[in-house]
Amino acid sequence: MSADFFVLLLPSGKGSHVELGIALGLGKRVYIYSSDSEVNDLTATPTFYDVTKVERFTGSFDEFVEKLISHEKVKREDIYEN
Repeated sequence: MSADFFVLLLPSGKGSHVELGIALGLGKRVYIYSSDSEVNDLTATPTFYDVTKVERFTGSFDEFVEKLISHEKVKREDIYEN
């Protein structure tokens, strides 16, 4: 509960989606990673994937990690400036 954000790596089990819902309910930033573009097919994914606080990423895992670090660095700078 003290985490700043939640990362969901796809494919994942059903329990991970319970954790996703809890993270959203707690107002945490959520990042979803999938190696393919299926995560962007809203007809085949849960509604939670399209919530405002959810960032979806596809591609290589290394690129995802770089984007995550960069995104969180900006978020932390914004928080500490305000």
